Amino acid sequence: MEFKGKTAVITGASSGIGLGYAHELAKRGANLVLVARSENVLERIASELMTAHKVQVEVVALDLSDLDSGQKLVEILANKNLRVDILINNAGFGTNNRLVKEDRQKLQKQIILNVATLVDLTAAFLPEMLKRDQGVILNIGSTASYQPVPGMAVYAATKAFVRSFTEAVWGEVEGTNVRVLTVNPGATQTEFFVVAGASPAGSLAPVSDVIEATFAALDSKVSKPSIVVGSQNALMANLSRFAPKKSVIKLAGKLFLRN
Repeated sequence: MEFKGKTAVITGASSGIGLGYAHELAKRGANLVLVARSENVLERIASELMTAHKVQVEVVALDLSDLDSGQKLVEILANKNLRVDILINNAGFGTNNRLVKEDRQKLQKQIILNVATLVDLTAAFLPEMLKRDQGVILNIGSTASYQPVPGMAVYAATKAFVRSFTEAVWGEVEGTNVRVLTVNPGATQTEFFVVAGASPAGSLAPVSDVIEATFAALDSKVSKPSIVVGSQNALMANLSRFAPKKSVIKLAGKLFLRN
């Protein structure tokens, strides 16, 4: 797939997987719009990418966990006369606790960011992509989407929504030149577990694994609705679909359920 000269909007672009996408797309010649809360961090990243790859990089400092943030971003990009060719809905977070101990306001923010804003931005930019018969939408899911996770009940449920939603939209655009893909990483070397207050169940894969798997899927002539990053993660995701539900839930609880 050709990315040179296209404009990519990346949410959660200040670190981790979002930052990995920014570097790869800039290397491929795409212009970028980096969206996150940390303006100073984004400005530094933008300067580095523009110097290294001679691409244009815009910065939008915005908290996407606010309910009206999707519309705000749409208006900001319209005012800058920016056409969105690629949308990467990467921003998201999780929390690790029993539901009865969770902060309800933080849960609400989690659902808005992981679900509502992702849906809003997808719905906002997809129509123009279809009119041009060209575009890419990547929604970042998780291997947590394949089973309920006691201790991270809301996070896993939001990612199950993301995968189901994105796969359905893939079905709606099939036969066009618009690519819609859910990317489902396992535990990855990002700030996720620090923010969530959780410990990974195993070793953390490098961000580069996510980036490589994504572009391998996009460069393929065969369009897929979703991918799982890593062969072992793919095996476990498939096994969870066929194993007894009670056993799957109990195993996930042993990994993430706190006292």
